Amino acid sequence: MSEQKLHVETLAVQAGYTPKNGEPRICPIVQSTTYKYDDAQSVADLFDLKTEGFFYTRLANPTVDCLEKKIAALEGGVACVCTSSGQAANSNAILNVARAGDHIVACSSLYGGTVSLFTNTLKKCGIEFTYVLPSVTEEELQAAIRPNTKAVFAETLCNPSVVVLDIEKFAKVAHANGLPLIVDNTFPTPILCRPFEWGADIVTHSTTKYMDGHATSIGGAIVEKGGFDWSNGKFPEFCNPDTSYHGLVYTKNFPQCPYSVKMRAQWIRDLGNPQLPFSAFLTMLGMETLHLRMERHSQNALALAKFLESHPKVAWVNYPGLESSPDHKLAQKYLPNGCSGVMCFGVKGGKAAGERLMDNLKLAAIVVHVADVRTCVLHPASMTHRQLSEAELTAAGVSPDLIRLSVGIENIDDLCADFDQALQKA
Repeated sequence: MSEQKLHVETLAVQAGYTPKNGEPRICPIVQSTTYKYDDAQSVADLFDLKTEGFFYTRLANPTVDCLEKKIAALEGGVACVCTSSGQAANSNAILNVARAGDHIVACSSLYGGTVSLFTNTLKKCGIEFTYVLPSVTEEELQAAIRPNTKAVFAETLCNPSVVVLDIEKFAKVAHANGLPLIVDNTFPTPILCRPFEWGADIVTHSTTKYMDGHATSIGGAIVEKGGFDWSNGKFPEFCNPDTSYHGLVYTKNFPQCPYSVKMRAQWIRDLGNPQLPFSAFLTMLGMETLHLRMERHSQNALALAKFLESHPKVAWVNYPGLESSPDHKLAQKYLPNGCSGVMCFGVKGGKAAGERLMDNLKLAAIVVHVADVRTCVLHPASMTHRQLSEAELTAAGVSPDLIRLSVGIENIDDLCADFDQALQKA
């Protein structure tokens, strides 16, 4: 059967690796840096991108290749490039389209590490960023775009404010200006939302989160939808000869996936940040149950959000699945099968009361992580977002009392009991 006809649940289990007669049923871990060939020309053709294959694991590896094919199938894209982390995925995604003197429009409510990457590190590379609120109007978004703008970047579900992105609105304005929309789809995963179906052109992931699902492996992924017009005059590096590959032209030589080939041939090659084979193997194991876990994460999160919303010691709760959420209508459009397992809330008494709550939780752990099978909490303002200024925290939707809660797949009654006893001591 064609993968295009299969449901995402089946793709999560089956896509990416199909063993031949007598081969291992499970994708093997190819823990090798290099590969043997019988003649010099075969290797030369690989270096010139004339043939497909593997010659050095910094660029490509059979195990990682299987993960890339699985993720591309799940998202409905033409190609995927896996990286060493989610941060590497987002940095490479930008560097593949922008260089010194260029400009990117980004949604302000991003993960703190991404804001720091854009505002500090990539700024040192000469790339400038303008931030817009997720609620921006089409006119305001258009006003933020400049002649040297190369992409629009946003998160499907923002970390940690869980604001739902109006993907169609951002895609409409981006495409009207000949720009790709890059969407970080880490929290929903393609099980709950496939941004390509709503107009996104590039999707990124921190595979460290739900895709791995068990807090064992750091990794990232960049998926190309295919069909974007890279020859529209704004992206000369896609259309002009690449001297490092003897004049190869990405849009000419690789018309189906020029973005992904350029990504691997230039940025993975030169920055050396591929995903490791063992990490890819563990992530593939996690992804085989991704559809089951995302259903349970979403069910538990909605139930716990309702419990917290009705608790007398909780000041506020923000979860898109709640009818009280300002993004509930958008969630019904883009996330009809569940809103993932992440929410944020505040305890009456402010930051100090919230810290007492976290200190007294028994099942939910305080960890600098999110989106795995175990329930965990974190205080973004003093942890993941502590590098941000007060203005940047406000723009990201991070208040001083905000607690990020990642709901696992434990029994919901046990989770409610744990939060209730901790709230009594807050």
